[in-house]
Amino acid sequence: MQIIDLSKPIQYNPNDPWFMKVKVKHKPHGKARWLIRLLGLPFKLFPKGFTGWADDTITKMGVHATTHIDAPWHYAPTVAGKPAKTIDEMPLELCYGDGLVIDMEHKADFDPITVEDITGFLAEHHLEIKEGMIVLIKTGRDKFNGTKNFHKIGTGMSAEATEWLIEQGIKVMGIDSWGWDLPLPHMIKKAKASGNSELFWEAHLVGKDKEYYHMEQLVNLGALPYSGFKVAVFPLKIVGASAAPARVVAMLEQ
Repeated sequence: MQIIDLSKPIQYNPNDPWFMKVKVKHKPHGKARWLIRLLGLPFKLFPKGFTGWADDTITKMGVHATTHIDAPWHYAPTVAGKPAKTIDEMPLELCYGDGLVIDMEHKADFDPITVEDITGFLAEHHLEIKEGMIVLIKTGRDKFNGTKNFHKIGTGMSAEATEWLIEQGIKVMGIDSWGWDLPLPHMIKKAKASGNSELFWEAHLVGKDKEYYHMEQLVNLGALPYSGFKVAVFPLKIVGASAAPARVVAMLEQ
């Protein structure tokens, strides 16, 4: 079996905007030496060659700062009038399934992905969406992940395309752009210019009426075939959270 990592490294990056900054404090082995002594173990009783354990503390990391999966609670407090699930309430059976890549790398920045885009791709490559699959939208924008403009560029899903996937029985989907929608600054600009309040965050807000989960900031989708693999996406069990970092992997039988 070949396992392909679809998650970005969790580390400090000076190019990340303030809302994506991750800070990790690494504590070397020698630091714990004095803690153990303080707890009562004399140095002479330390095991031979033991200098203490290494330790690390995440001092700053938002749940949406790295490769993560959003829960329905992120989109709105309710789904179809019922309380929206937080990430710890995500059913585990949704976290593993057959994967399908939809290649939208040809789409220009700020050009939304439509139902016609998806159905046309499926027909061209003789692919079929089946209920329970985990659908991955490849835009190729992961090559900009870690750059200052990552959140300002790229394509994204339309509301209609998001709703269409849900109607096909897809509960979990993901993208290798910064976000599921078109870039946030672009959406704000378009909404202000047009005066249309329906333009902002339209794909996310499908979740007000239809329950679904989506991953953002995936990487390495270009290393996958379009079908014939499994996907695992298990989020951290953060109680009450709108999202959680996840180690997303694809598994291919060799």
